[in-house]
Amino acid sequence: MSEASVAVHADADLLAQTVAARLVVKLLDAQAERGHASVVLTGGRMAAAVHRAVAGLPARDAVDWSRVDVWWGDERFLPAGDPERNETQARATLLDAVPLDPARVHPMPASDGLAGSDPEEAAARYAEELARAARPGHAALPHFDVLMLGVGEDGHVASVFPGHPVHHDSRPVSAVRGSPKPPPVRTTLTLPTINTAEEVWLMASGADKARAVGMALAGAGPVQLPAAGVRGTGRTLWLLDRAAAADVPTRLRSLR
Repeated sequence: MSEASVAVHADADLLAQTVAARLVVKLLDAQAERGHASVVLTGGRMAAAVHRAVAGLPARDAVDWSRVDVWWGDERFLPAGDPERNETQARATLLDAVPLDPARVHPMPASDGLAGSDPEEAAARYAEELARAARPGHAALPHFDVLMLGVGEDGHVASVFPGHPVHHDSRPVSAVRGSPKPPPVRTTLTLPTINTAEEVWLMASGADKARAVGMALAGAGPVQLPAAGVRGTGRTLWLLDRAAAADVPTRLRSLR
């Protein structure tokens, strides 16, 4: 697992623009190395800002989007097209603007899909889809070049919340019931799955995130603060604005 590094940017707008540029470069590098690339998306305000920034970059056209696999780290278990779904947000802000191969876009099941209203079945189906995309004879997960995460005020990532039973789920994908944030039913990659990604980027902006960010980087336990338990195999990068970085030790900061 990689040691965490921290990049601090002046404000949320500059943070989104910088993350967008990093993402385009990462996808290009992956395609140059392996011929294709994969990204795991997250939801929330910062994710939406990053998606819009990518869509507005002229350099986005350097990426061969037909050779990009798109996955999600978590999803709200709602009907397809619901505006609260992370998939719906991503399609509106980025995915509908780039020439993706529909077969390489892998949304988590909706509550009106083949899994019906059973989130456990939805989680199992997504795990099966991940396994199908893995290299034959290898692990039950595909290679993730970059996995993007927002960080909640309570330190949650994806839909892994502090003290929630999902911490003890060893399966690749878990159903979440009783989420402290609405809606109460969700599906999520588990921390062991998240930690298989080559690079994990944790994004946070605003003073309301400062305490959780500071505690995570100070070594809090992952059950109490899930963001503290996230590590990429090659790189773990915290991408913050100055407000979110207020409690980060100066020695850890790389100012931009």
